[in-house]
Order: sequence, then C-alpha cells, then structure tokens
Amino acid sequence: MTFSTSRRKLQSLPSATRNGNIVTLSAGVLVVVLAFAAFTVDIGRITLTRAQMLNACDAAAFAGAMEFVPGTGLSPILSTSSIAEESKAAARSIASENRSGDLDSTYIDVAQDIRLGQYQWLSDEQRWAEVWGATPYTMIEVTVHRDRGSAVDITGQVVDGPLTLLFAPVIGHDQAGLIVTSAVFIIPGVGFKISSDSSARANILPLALDELSWNSILAGVGDDDYGFNGGLNEVVKSPDGILEVNMYPSGSSLLPPGNRGTVDIGHPGNSANDLVRQIREGINGDDLAWFGGEIRFDGSPLEFSGDTGISTVIQTALKDVIGEVRAIPLFSSVSGPGNNAIYVISRFVGVRIMDVRLTGNPNARHVTVQPAPYSDSTVVNGEIEIRSDSIFTKPVLIR
Repeated sequence: MTFSTSRRKLQSLPSATRNGNIVTLSAGVLVVVLAFAAFTVDIGRITLTRAQMLNACDAAAFAGAMEFVPGTGLSPILSTSSIAEESKAAARSIASENRSGDLDSTYIDVAQDIRLGQYQWLSDEQRWAEVWGATPYTMIEVTVHRDRGSAVDITGQVVDGPLTLLFAPVIGHDQAGLIVTSAVFIIPGVGFKISSDSSARANILPLALDELSWNSILAGVGDDDYGFNGGLNEVVKSPDGILEVNMYPSGSSLLPPGNRGTVDIGHPGNSANDLVRQIREGINGDDLAWFGGEIRFDGSPLEFSGDTGISTVIQTALKDVIGEVRAIPLFSSVSGPGNNAIYVISRFVGVRIMDVRLTGNPNARHVTVQPAPYSDSTVVNGEIEIRSDSIFTKPVLIR
C-alpha cells in the first residue's frame, strides 16, 4: 500500500503590511505610555503641591491663633477688632513665606479665606461646637485656594490660580484646582501637666487666693492704682482700668491661724528656698510628680497643703517677677492650722504681679495683682465652658 503526504505551504504577509501593523501598535503603546507619564508625573506634582499648601495652611492657622491670648481673660489687653486684625495679618504673613507648588509664596485673601470664632464645649449636649463670629476669639480657620482665577500682587506677579500641569494636557487636562483647610484653637484649661523628665515649667505662683476676693473683682469691686505699659513692658503707678486685688492676707478671717496663703505644690515639706525657686522659675516636673505628673480641678477635689505663709523671705523673688503673668490657685475652703492647713482648690486664674511690699507697717504690706490673660504649653485642656477668667492651652490643631 502506498501512502502519500502533503504539506501546505504557509504564506507570510507582505512586508509592508507587517510594518504598518507595528507602527499602529507602537503608536497605541506610546499613547498609553504618555498617559501613564502624565498620570505619574502630574499626580506627584499635585500631591507635592497639596502637601506644601497644607503645610502653609497649618502654619498660618497656628500663627493666627497665637494672637488670641491678649484678647482673652477678665481684662483683655487688646480689643476684639485689634485681635481680628492682628490674627489675620499674622496668618497671611506666615502663609506667604511658604511655597505652593509652582509659586514661591502661598496666597491668602484675608477677607475670604479666614474665619474667626470659638470652639465651645456645650455641657448640656456634651459635645464641642464651632461657633463662628463668637468672641473672644479662640478659633481660626484658614483656607488656601489653588482653584480660582489667578490673583496678582502689586508688581503684577501671579500669586494664586490653579496648578498648571505638565503632561496631563495630552489627555485633555491643563490645570488642577486644589483647596485645603486648617483650623486651630486654644482650649480652656483644667490644670497643668509636666512629665518628670521634661524641662518645661508651669508658671504658677505658690500663693493661694480665696474665691470671695476674686469674685469681688469679677463683680467690679476693687482698686485701680497700677497699670501695665506693654510698650515699655513695665508696671506704672497709674490706673489702667483693670482692678487689682491684694493677696497679702491682712487679718483675713478666711485663712487659718499660722498660715498666710502660701501652698505646697510639690514636696509637702517645701522650704522657703522651694517657694523662691517656684516664684522665679515656675513649677517643674519633679514638683508635679507628687501629684502623679499633673494637677486638675475638673474631677475629684484638688488639695494643697499649706506652707509657712507669705513672708519677707520671698519678697525679693516676688519683686523679680513684677510685670510678669502667673497662674494662681483659688481656694474655696481651707482647714487646719499652719503647715497642716489644707486648701481645696476650685480653679486657676491668670494674674499679673503689679507691686510687692512685705516689710514695714503690717497694714501697708501687700502683694498686688490684677487679672491677666494666661496661656501656657503645660496647661491641660478639658471639657469645660469658656469663662471670663479662663486660662488657656497653647494653640491646638483641630483639622
């Protein structure tokens, strides 16, 4: 038997046809590659610009919030309008020092891009609320735009406008509009906290004042013999419209026998040297370690033991800090004599030390202070409503 086989001859496409297909395929691949290049490069450019904008926005909000403190407290140093003006100017100035993508400076329109108000604790509803326009200002919101028509400065240089993209025009996108927002506030304080290994100091005066005397100031009862000249940073012997209170307990029936108002914030056996140190340098982490690292007045009763009292030993130290702002503890009650006295502390308030005299005629002795705005990095924030005499934390970023 004979078998026969056959092979079909494969025929190749013409060379010109093959070349045309390769060119077509290459063109398609090139478009895809360019699209990926546009996506990769421009997304990176957008991400970097947004990060720079957010950095500028955060810095601007913090700068604006730093201006709030002089407008707080029982006797604000600056008016509401002055605080608003200085806060917005500070925010705009700091923003302008930060880059925004292809622009050397970040632009803020103070009329449109900044809001001021309060971050309030609503005790009835147990929540925080943003209340815009409420005074004294404790919160600022700053918005940085790269999503609107270009603005120019007095030299004609563009300072705003959408971000120009490099490769995305290949797929039909020439620009990217970006917007970021930051909000910063200062919060009413409920105490102080310092770790034992920290170099921080809480500017607390180890002298307690009774609530009754302080409430008299709140009610508008008191003397006005001194003033503070902010320009010269010194106390002057002339009225300034802010009432004063004398912390020297001249025969006060509110103080127990053998104790004259000083308190132990730290080791219960504090000496006169400790009082002098605390007056000049503030309370340190080792002092607060005796209270577990922090003292608060919003929970269980805060109690300080008494010391030997206000005496000539601390006069020089007190005179050294005249004109400076300190927090003082207010006590609602006190019991026990001398070093065994126990002060129940209701809260802390800010004061400026105006004058001191602890020698001579007992009736002429005084430690005169007046209410003053107080803010410090060691202040512990809490869920508490803003008071006219609240102490405040340093600025805190909300969002």
